[in-house]
Amino acid sequence: MKSLDLKKILVPVLAVLFGFAFGAIIMLIFGYNPLWGYEDLLNSAFGTTRSVGEVFRTMGPLILTALSFAVASQAGLFNIGMSGQALCGWVASIWFALSFPDIPRPLMIPLLVIVGMIAGALSAAIPGILKAYLGTSEVIVTIMLNYVYLFISTYLIHYIFNPKILAEKDSTIQVSKNATFRTSWLSSMTNNSRLNIGIFIAIIAIILIYILITKTTLGFEIRSVGLNPYASEYAGMSSKRIVVSSMLIAGSLSGLGGAVEGLGTFQNFFVQPTSLSIGFDGMAVALLGQNSPLGILFSSFLFSILKVGAPGMNKTGIPPEIVSVVIASIIFFVGIKYVIEKIVPDFKKKGGKA
Repeated sequence: MKSLDLKKILVPVLAVLFGFAFGAIIMLIFGYNPLWGYEDLLNSAFGTTRSVGEVFRTMGPLILTALSFAVASQAGLFNIGMSGQALCGWVASIWFALSFPDIPRPLMIPLLVIVGMIAGALSAAIPGILKAYLGTSEVIVTIMLNYVYLFISTYLIHYIFNPKILAEKDSTIQVSKNATFRTSWLSSMTNNSRLNIGIFIAIIAIILIYILITKTTLGFEIRSVGLNPYASEYAGMSSKRIVVSSMLIAGSLSGLGGAVEGLGTFQNFFVQPTSLSIGFDGMAVALLGQNSPLGILFSSFLFSILKVGAPGMNKTGIPPEIVSVVIASIIFFVGIKYVIEKIVPDFKKKGGKA
């Protein structure tokens, strides 16, 4: 058990260290000082109260989409559709908020959470059902649906939405104060940052998903089907039901992430030129966090620091795109887990001698 825990800690730690080291090498190759670059990154992320608020604001959607990927992974599924599912949650929650602006805030906020989750769940049901009953690849289906949902969202805002809720052809008006996820006390505490209640929703989701996966019968069935669907069927579990249920849960989390992004960060909807980055970033967060709810919390914090701090590297002339290289490197080095799994047992057998 101790060796297993050691490996689970070593994989993300080494991946992060190697990722930052690789980023530093890239900076040196192009004539930049990596120490100054990383110093500017951290100063940009933590230099002001507002930037700290933005770090925690960024964490909310990342946690939710990462949990979405983690739940599907537990069932042996590779859900790459978080971007499309989050987009569905964003569109649906904004439409509801603008269509019924007079609902009292204590009722509006829970309704928006539910609407976002339902929209995300329905969008994930399609690949779940196709996988369970027809054996189609959820990877291909979810990738394709990302574009389908992207184009549908553009069509909705251009041709379906009531003109009264549009500010212009490509964007809606802002939601009412009853519907926004921002609060005055969070804004004042963080010098008018966009920090909102999404971070609290995400933390609640972490707790609930941990309980679901580790303490409930459904969670046991999800993990069993993920490990061996044939043995699970022999034991009396319905792998089809578990696959569909897992995708519904995963989709609802992504949809909620989209609602948090829309109602907390932007407070309206506008035509998206490409798939939402929070979906693919959430996958990276989940991989670094080893699909563990607690690991996802810490890895989302790291990714948020990188995202918020990246523009600060411009102060010394370092392109902020270097941060994208660091993030990609971290995910690449997560693959060393297979090396760690080989080294750690050998290390213990030799009494700690390399």
